[in-house]
Order: sequence, then structure tokens, then C-alpha cells
Amino acid sequence: MVKTLPFEEPVIQLRAKISELKDFTSNAEVDLSTEIQQLEDRLQKLETDIYENMQPWDRVQVARHPERPTTLDYIRDLFTDFIELHGDRLYGDDEAIVGGIASFNGQPITIIGHQRGRDTKENIRRNFGMPHPEGYRKALRLMKQAEKFKRPIICFIDTKGAYPGKAAEERGQSEAIARNLFEMAGLKVPVISVVIGEGGSGGALALGVANHIHMLENATYSVISPEGAASILWKDAALAQQAAEAMKITAPDLKEMGIVDEIIPESTGGAHRDPKRQAVLMGEVLQRSLDELLKLNEDQLVDTRYEKFKSIGEFIE
Repeated sequence: MVKTLPFEEPVIQLRAKISELKDFTSNAEVDLSTEIQQLEDRLQKLETDIYENMQPWDRVQVARHPERPTTLDYIRDLFTDFIELHGDRLYGDDEAIVGGIASFNGQPITIIGHQRGRDTKENIRRNFGMPHPEGYRKALRLMKQAEKFKRPIICFIDTKGAYPGKAAEERGQSEAIARNLFEMAGLKVPVISVVIGEGGSGGALALGVANHIHMLENATYSVISPEGAASILWKDAALAQQAAEAMKITAPDLKEMGIVDEIIPESTGGAHRDPKRQAVLMGEVLQRSLDELLKLNEDQLVDTRYEKFKSIGEFIE
């Protein structure tokens, strides 16, 4: 059973009613086909009304869904010959970041992404997808390796943010993130980032300085979580829904502001409803991005990346 979200309750109840009538029809000599068809038509309209008019807080909940596909899910469905590489060569291996080399439609690439767990045990092992400094240093090591061997880089962003604990700060969390931002800006290979779930704070930005930034339809991308923003602005985390609406953190808002290049559509109800189809939709966008970026030389890749971020926002001199 897929976990349902509060705003989906009308759809779930109607589906249950249809299933109940179908079971009754199959076990009794009563023809309810007309009533079932009417309910199915009503269900289709209800799904359209709900899923095509989702509010920002609805999208936040979908982005956080525990069964939403993760980086390793997309690696399994989209890439071949994946070899995971470990460690930052300085401190240790952080399992909140996974990365390695693989093949994408015959093209050798480097993949790097945040990885959260499916259950409590795995979440603890992955630190709930919140990387330590060694995770970002591992990511940077793989990026520099990709540059050396002229492999394009694909990053999957899915984190609440970098781990804010004392040990992470002692090992240079802010420096590790800042170093990634600096180094990614000058990489001489194509860099594509895709926000697949939550893109939170500097923990997301550390994998986000890319030539192309794509975003799943129900993902979020922000400098802080809605709860965090509500706590700072109104001293009440319970106002997270109001904060989500004000912060413009959803894919449509970010596309309008020019931060995101392309929105990847999701299956009805979210990516977790049909992960295989979601991988196909993502693969099509990744291939188009790669085809476009592979036409550019090293200087053009750096220049277009610089121009992309320079053009974000509005200012007056």
C-alpha cells in the first residue's frame, strides 16, 4: 500500500468505493456497471482537479513522500555498468552522498547524488540524506575525476540540507560546501543537476552549480525549509504552509524566475506512483541536455554556466 497524503483523501475514498462496487458485482447477480462507470468518470475529474491544481504545501508533502524514488532508484533504472566509488581521501565515506561512474545510452558519465533511506535503519545509516563535509568532499573528488577524464556530470539533489551537527561543523561543513560551489563554477565538462525531491539550503546548492538545472514537477528547491522559514519569520513552525506559499519554492515558480531550465512532469499523484515511467521521462530530459551541452567546448561550458547564474534575480546598480 502506498502511503496517502491528506489532500489525496477524497481520491482514495472514491477509489475504495469503486473497488467495493466491483467486488460486490463480481460476487452477486447485480449489474452495477453504469454506477461504476459514473464513479470512474467522477474519479478522473477529481484526480484532474486535485493533481493539476496542487498548492505549494501539497507539493512539499509529495516531495517528502517516503516512497519517492531516490538517487539509487534512478541509477538502477536509467544507467548501466554503475560502479560506486567511496570516500573523500581525507576523512571517510559519507553514505548520505552516493556517486560513481556509469554509462548513459552509451555515454560514459559521472553520477553524484544525495541518498536518503527507505526505513529507519537505512535512514540512520544514510543520516536521513543530510551529508557531512566528507560527503561533499567525496562529491568534489568525483567531479574533478570526471573533469580529468572528460566525463559529463549528472547530479541528483534530494536533501533537507547539510547536516548541522557539531562534528560536521568541526570538520568544516561550510568550507566544504563553499569549495564545491567555487570548483563547480569552473568545471570544464557538462554539468546537469536534477532536483528529485527536497532541495534544501546549501546542502542542495553544493551539487547545484550546473549548466542545466532540471526539477521534477513536485520537487522543492529553497534556501530553507518552510518550517525553518516560519520559525524565523513568525516564531511558529506550525505556519509552514503559509511559508511554503510565500517562498516560491515549487517547480512552476522557479521555472518562471529562470532558476530552473526544465520541469520534468510526474506521474499522476507523484513520482512514487510509477517509478519506472518517471525514470523514462527523466531520461528523455537528460538526453536532450547532454546532446545540447556536448556541442560546447570547455570555455563555452564555463561561460554559459557563469551567465546562467549571473542572470538569476533582479538588481539595480
